[in-house]
Amino acid sequence: MTVNQAVTAFAGFMVLLSLALAWSVSPYFLILTAFVGANLLQSAFTGICPAASIFRRLGLRDTAA
Repeated sequence: MTVNQAVTAFAGFMVLLSLALAWSVSPYFLILTAFVGANLLQSAFTGICPAASIFRRLGLRDTAA
């Protein structure tokens, strides 16, 4: 798995998790959905993604072999 795939999978998981929590626990969990979306948007413009940095430290590679 590459860093890009891991970031995409993690973002999708977080959105689905926050939607499930908003539906079952509290609508305030939609703030997490907004945070994930805002992070994806700023990453598109700046090229800086905290999740990508973490996945690189965990040993994931940037490109497929």
